[in-house]
Amino acid sequence: MTHDVLVAGETLIDFLPERPGPLEDVPGFERRPGGAPANVAVGLARLEHAPQFWTRVGDDPFGRYLESTLSDAGLPTRFVERDADAKTTLAFVTHDETGDREFSFYRDRTADTRLEPGRVDDATLADLEWVHAGGVTLASGASREATLDLLERASAAGCTTSFDPNFRPELWPDAETFARVVRDALAHVDVCKATVEELERLGFEAGSASTESDSEPGAASSSKSEAIARAVLEDGGAEDGPHTVFVTRGGEGAVGLSSPRAPWTTADSGSTAAETDLRLVDHPGFDVDVVDTTGAGDAFVAGVIAGLRDDRSLEATLAFANAVAATTTTGTGAMTALPTRGAVDSIIEDGTESPPRDS
Repeated sequence: MTHDVLVAGETLIDFLPERPGPLEDVPGFERRPGGAPANVAVGLARLEHAPQFWTRVGDDPFGRYLESTLSDAGLPTRFVERDADAKTTLAFVTHDETGDREFSFYRDRTADTRLEPGRVDDATLADLEWVHAGGVTLASGASREATLDLLERASAAGCTTSFDPNFRPELWPDAETFARVVRDALAHVDVCKATVEELERLGFEAGSASTESDSEPGAASSSKSEAIARAVLEDGGAEDGPHTVFVTRGGEGAVGLSSPRAPWTTADSGSTAAETDLRLVDHPGFDVDVVDTTGAGDAFVAGVIAGLRDDRSLEATLAFANAVAATTTTGTGAMTALPTRGAVDSIIEDGTESPPRDS
């Protein structure tokens, strides 16, 4: 099998609560494999696009369990590193009654903060088509430099690069550092997936973007998610920064916006780049019985990468990614709830889209 996608970032242990409530009131937890990039990598494998995965775990029982889990999921272990001098990161998850969650991390100088620049060599990058990274490894340690270095070299090598800020405030020294470092990363990113709140923390403002729709007739033009996605694309200008932005809205679906620089913009429209402005797609999500939202954003990213690698249109990719994310929320855990391609196709065929939102 050819592995033309590489995902990079943390792998950790999620401890899921026996019942909803604050951490101090939960009597017990269940161990599950996790970490946003790890979830994306396994999600891609479930969708029949198994990638290379660069990560670092401790040479401890948790790390060995995670390495075995990744191998069992069909991921090659060439870039799965064991660190003899650091522990594996742990995250304790709590849920409220709606399934939304909070995290308490044990991540002080753990293995995933110790990724080293250059471990993914130039020859490997030359054989790749797509590289994805997340924001957690930018938060601290040597992994910040390693992640920035990977994105810069992957972009220079001609790879499509994607990125999810995955903001976890408890991992960053302050909001200003988060904004500065992630904006540096975005200079080397083609495809960005984020929430409105994350993009606002990065300094993008919906009010600064044009609200007049330049896309196909009937597309929503006044939503905050579209406006802030436009701000990201306009900030990038003609050459630097993302050419495609997906803004997720939880149970209300997502929007996707691409510029003429994106190869799927002109492919969708049938026009030349000179004749095409920003292309907007909007999908309301799917109406499912939510059990646990942990990992839904990671599942969405896997759906985006798989959809675009399958040469789906931007619109079809957005629907596919929403279906992957929705299916994931019907089970517990992040990695363990990731769906197969067949399960995703079933929800799309059923057409159980969420009802329209109040205007």
